[in-house]
Amino acid sequence: MLLEMDNVHKAFGGGETPLVHAARGLSFVIRPKDFIGLVGPSGSGKTTLLNMLGGLTLPDAGQIRFQGTVLSALSERERTAWRLKHAGFIFQNFQLLPMLTALENVTLLLHAQGVRGPQKDLLARQALESVGMANMADRYPAQMSGGQQQRVAIARAIASRPSIILADEPTGNLDRQTAQTVIDIFRGFNETHGLTFLFSTHDTRLISQVHEVWELRDGKL
Repeated sequence: MLLEMDNVHKAFGGGETPLVHAARGLSFVIRPKDFIGLVGPSGSGKTTLLNMLGGLTLPDAGQIRFQGTVLSALSERERTAWRLKHAGFIFQNFQLLPMLTALENVTLLLHAQGVRGPQKDLLARQALESVGMANMADRYPAQMSGGQQQRVAIARAIASRPSIILADEPTGNLDRQTAQTVIDIFRGFNETHGLTFLFSTHDTRLISQVHEVWELRDGKL
């Protein structure tokens, strides 16, 4: 297995604020090459689940293990290093830096991952080419459509071939045709390179294209 949740609990609030349970005893495994769609109503805990799997949020109880390593046992610096190496993130609002070109947005993350010299530029350009954005390498986010920005964000996430891609509503701001293009890119990397994907979505049109559908309600699968 690649990632495992074992009886994980997570709640927010307390005191005068009602407790919101984002995870109530979640247990599951994610295997290499899985292609999973995560669905559920707003507030059901999807984003929290993705953040916990990526080491951004720690559980209140239970364990999250990556190939046997307990993420909560790592220091904050160790979790950051783990995340840079093993987890790629894709967001609904793209989160590209507006003052950087497409190429620079990709190389910036590669630099943070420790890639230096000509290899950094090569990997970034290969990633942009793989999502059909090689001809936009020198353009800034403001010069791109939403779909183009999302493809750059995908290139940034997959450039170093992480162990898993965690995507939070990656097609939420895209039209139907562009959303399909993004999912086709995901499927291509899953089938050709064996990348593991877990992405949340409200788009029911995409559900038929995943290997498994997980529904999260009130912190339970």
